[in-house]
Amino acid sequence: MEFTVSKTDLVRELNLSQGVVEKKTTIPILSNVLVEATGDRINLTATDLELGIRSSCPARVKKQGAGTIPAKRLLDYVRLLPDADLEVKLQENQWASLVCGRSRTRIAGMSRESFPELPQMPDVLAQIPVGVLASMISRTIFAISMEESRFTLNGSLLLLRSNGLAMVATDGHRLAMVEHPIELPGVTSPFRALLPRKAMGEILKLGQESNTDATLAFSGDDNHLFFQFGERLLLSRKLTGNFPDFERVLPKDHPHAVVLEREELRRSIERVSQFSDERSRAIRMRVQEGELHIHSSLSETGESEESLPADYNGTPVEIGFNASYLLDFLRASNEDKVAFHFKDANSAGELRPAVDGEAGYKYRYVVMPMRI
Repeated sequence: MEFTVSKTDLVRELNLSQGVVEKKTTIPILSNVLVEATGDRINLTATDLELGIRSSCPARVKKQGAGTIPAKRLLDYVRLLPDADLEVKLQENQWASLVCGRSRTRIAGMSRESFPELPQMPDVLAQIPVGVLASMISRTIFAISMEESRFTLNGSLLLLRSNGLAMVATDGHRLAMVEHPIELPGVTSPFRALLPRKAMGEILKLGQESNTDATLAFSGDDNHLFFQFGERLLLSRKLTGNFPDFERVLPKDHPHAVVLEREELRRSIERVSQFSDERSRAIRMRVQEGELHIHSSLSETGESEESLPADYNGTPVEIGFNASYLLDFLRASNEDKVAFHFKDANSAGELRPAVDGEAGYKYRYVVMPMRI
């Protein structure tokens, strides 16, 4: 294999593989990127057996072929080269020779024979706007469980219907759900799958590299989900198991609600939570006539309280919450005002945008109360 490629093009595509490549693995080949030279392009493939990415860039191919090169070492070296063309030659002994200007380097590679074969993408199920999917992920990814033992909660539930998309994530203490109306004529029956957190993070990265007005082609089979961003393909193994019945968790009705300035509420909680317990992050929120009162205290180091104006004239209600959970929503949301829905001290609270978001999407965030 022998080809010449732009250093800038190669660095850009290698960067995308870094979140997928296994840094510490008992299978050495998974630390490598598969490079295939054919026609007037090179194809790059990386996988950790759960997640895979395939991308390509233009090249002048002198001799077709394929081989694998350590992904991190290749990127770390190539990004230090001047912005010029790079000549790459894979020799019979699997060593890769790199020449750029006066720089000459050899890197030990491995035969492509032991590199895992990635499954082929089946027929496209739906065309999804990149910006829509990225927005849904950023509004739910923080609610995914960090406990590896709860593997069905280590990702988001992705739901596709002919008239819209939905994504739900929960860790058992809070639940984030976003729905977006969009016509998906290819989805003739509801499609649901558990999308792992790591895949969601890579979709966000690919979304940043793409035009947010562009669309991605989505498909799935029994074991994998496929996301095609132009020349780039991300595939992820589905999480197995049953996602909780989230509709039972969603409150059916809230007798009380107050509308608040999002940024004002966020800054108040950030300040007050400086005096909350480091483990529980507990704060008290008391809604009373004309105001929302936020309070926290550490018996040995101090206390803090703030109040915000609120249009409320009902019975005072005080609820304990994990401040970090509330802040996750307030940072992910970009609306000017949010509505805080509540019932009593023992019932879950819910945060929503005060009005439905752009293009009619709906965002609900349910947080369980704390006993303080």
